[in-house]
Amino acid sequence: MSKSAREIELKLELDPKAQDAIKRARTANGFTASKAVTKTLRSIYFDTPDQTLRKSKISLRVRKSGRNWIQTAKLGTGVMGGLSSPIEAEHPVKGRALDFSVIEDPNVRDRLLALIGDAKLSECFETVMKRTTRELIRKTDGARIELAFDTGKILAGGGSQPLVELEMELKAGPSLAVFEAAKALLKDVPFRFSPYSKAERGYRFSEGQTPEELTPFFASKISLAAGGSVEHAFRDILRSCLTQISENRLAVQSSNDPEGPHQLRIGLRRLRSAFRLFRPVLNPVSTRPLDTMAQIIAAKAGALRDLDVLIDEIVSPLIKKAPTSVSFNNLLHDLKSVRAKSARANLGDYLKSADVNAFLLDLAAYTECRGWLDPENFDQTTLLAQPVEVHANKALEKQWGKILGYGKRIEHLSIPERHEMRKAMKKMRYGIEFFGCLYPKNTVKPFLKRMKKLQNIFGYLNDVAMAEQLPVTCSPSGRNDPETAQAIGFVIGWHEAQCKSSWQHAKGYWEATRATPKCWT
Repeated sequence: MSKSAREIELKLELDPKAQDAIKRARTANGFTASKAVTKTLRSIYFDTPDQTLRKSKISLRVRKSGRNWIQTAKLGTGVMGGLSSPIEAEHPVKGRALDFSVIEDPNVRDRLLALIGDAKLSECFETVMKRTTRELIRKTDGARIELAFDTGKILAGGGSQPLVELEMELKAGPSLAVFEAAKALLKDVPFRFSPYSKAERGYRFSEGQTPEELTPFFASKISLAAGGSVEHAFRDILRSCLTQISENRLAVQSSNDPEGPHQLRIGLRRLRSAFRLFRPVLNPVSTRPLDTMAQIIAAKAGALRDLDVLIDEIVSPLIKKAPTSVSFNNLLHDLKSVRAKSARANLGDYLKSADVNAFLLDLAAYTECRGWLDPENFDQTTLLAQPVEVHANKALEKQWGKILGYGKRIEHLSIPERHEMRKAMKKMRYGIEFFGCLYPKNTVKPFLKRMKKLQNIFGYLNDVAMAEQLPVTCSPSGRNDPETAQAIGFVIGWHEAQCKSSWQHAKGYWEATRATPKCWT
C-alpha cells in the first residue's frame, strides 16, 4: 500500500512582467535547468455546503491536463512565509467527478470520509492556468526544485479573477535548497510570499472578496499553545515578524503612507527583540547575519520614519500654536523635499535590492528549516522542548531587570541612558506582546497600560532630540533664510519647554509601573 507524499512548496507572487522575464531566463547561478514545458491546467475544487474541508485545511480537486484527469487531496493547506507543506494524495480518475475508491492511503481516505459524513460534495470554483514548468538541479548535491510559472484566472459565480504565481516545489534534497534556488533565481526582483493557497484564493473569490491592497500591515496577535514547546513558540513569533516585514516592504514601495515605514521598522525591531529574548536557547552565531541585516534595513526605514514624525508630529502641529509672524512654509518645504528626494527614494531603492530579497528568503529558511540548531550544544534539545511558559517567565524577568536598573536612577539618568532605558522598555513591550497570551488578561493589560504612559514620555524626548537636529536636516536645500531659522527656533523652544513639563511626570509614571503586579511572577 503506497503512502501519500508530503510536498514542500514555496509560493511567491511576482509582477507579471517580472515573472515573464524570469520564465525566459535559462537557468540560475549554481543550478542547471531542464527544458521548459507549458500546459493548460483546469482544476475544479469541491467542498460541502458548510465548507467542512476548508475549515479543516484540506483541499479536494480534480484537474485536467491534456486528456487526463487527476484527483488530488491536500491535507494541511496553510501557507506560512510563502511555504506550504501539505500531505498530498494524487490519483488518476476517469473524469471531472470525484472517486474516493482510488485513494490508496487509508489514512487520507478515512479522514475525508469522517469529515464529510453524509454531507453532499459539490463544485465550488475552478481555476484555469497556463503553467510553464522547468526543473532546476543544483550542481553541488543534485537537489531538484520544480519551477511552476502559473498565469491564469479563478472562475466562480460567472466572474473571474486573475492569478499570477510562481511555485517552487522541492523534488529531492534538503528543504533549504528551495530558498537558495529562489535567491539565485530572483536576485533583485521584488516578490511577495503568497499568503494563501490557490484553494483559499478560490474560496475568497467565490465569497465576493477582492484581492487585498498592499497597505501598511500591522502584526497579528500571536497565539501560543499553553504548554507548547519553546521551539514552536520561537518559530511562530518569527513567522509573525517575517510577515510584518515582508508585507510592509511592499506597502512602502506601493504608497507614501507614513504607516508603511513605521510598521516595517516595528517588524524589524520585533525580530531583533525575539532574537534577544530567545538567545539562551539558540545557536549563538545563527542569528548574527539576520540581525545585522535587520539593523541595516531598520536604519534606512528609520530615516524616513523620523522625517515623517518631524513633519507630521513635531512641526506641523505648531502652525496653529505659533504667532502669525512665524512662518513654517520654507521649513516644511525643505523637510518634505529631503523626505521625498533622499529618505523615501533611498529606502525605496534599497527595498528592491538583491540584499533585501536575500534577507527575506534567509529569514524564511531560518524559520522553516530550524536554522537555530547548534550541533555542538547537547543541551539545546532539552531547552527547546521545555514548556514555553518556563522560558517566557525567565526572559521577561531578565528584561525587567534591565529596566529596573535604569528606573532606580530615573531622576539622574543622562540623555544617552534615557535612550537606553527607552529601548529596553520597547523590548519589554514586544516580549509581553509575544508571550501575553500565556497569562491572564487582567494581569497583562494593567502593566502594559502603565508602561505605555512611561514610553510615551521617553518617545517624546527622542522626537524632540530629532527636532534639535533641524538645522542639519534642512541643510541639503542650501537655504539659510531668516524665515526658516525663526521657525526652527520656535519649534525647538516650544518642544523643549514641553519636554521639561512632561519629564516631571516621569518618576510618578515609573513608580506606578514598578508597583503594578507583573504577569510573569
